[in-house]
Amino acid sequence: MATAPTLTAGARPVQEWKDVLAEILPPQGRWSEEEYLVLTGHRNRLVEFTDGFLELLPIPTDKHQSVLKFLFLAFFGFAEPRGGKVHFAPLRLQIRPGKFREPDLLLLLSADDPRRQNRFWVGADLALEVVSEEEPERDLVDKRSDYAEGCVPEYWIVNTQTETITVLRLRADAHEYEEAGTYRRGESAVSTLMAGFSVAVASVFDAD
Repeated sequence: MATAPTLTAGARPVQEWKDVLAEILPPQGRWSEEEYLVLTGHRNRLVEFTDGFLELLPIPTDKHQSVLKFLFLAFFGFAEPRGGKVHFAPLRLQIRPGKFREPDLLLLLSADDPRRQNRFWVGADLALEVVSEEEPERDLVDKRSDYAEGCVPEYWIVNTQTETITVLRLRADAHEYEEAGTYRRGESAVSTLMAGFSVAVASVFDAD
């Protein structure tokens, strides 16, 4: 009796897949803006982009998401009834051609603002970052420079490690921020952009 050939089931070795992907995907520094947009449109990891280079962001922690949820609901409840639009990550923000960031929270004072586009926003009135525990300098230093370059009028830095909220406003005479205030427990963080908006710092960091 003839013996049926043995079929081996299973995936390709990991290294073989890596070699295949290395042949298909552009090397760092050679990614085009459109390739970045296609990649991030089909995956659930947060990826930022600067002049051909991809930058992978760490997966948010439970605490990060709890703080962000509280703040999103606060901004949403204030801005959207007044005609604004508030979104949370992942949503790409174009700083300039060739540079994209994915802020934790983005806000436009008008939902009809032409900068609000479907694939990504080409500007914002406010950006907010909950500081990453793994790479705090990205939010404290790098993105401060990035959002100023993108002419975002107000940037909130929410630091769960120091339990502070720093509100920065863009200087009218330069692409850089000045500090409007750093707020701690017992105080309320106040927006300079939206008159009447504030959040109690303790409530933000006690969010669960």
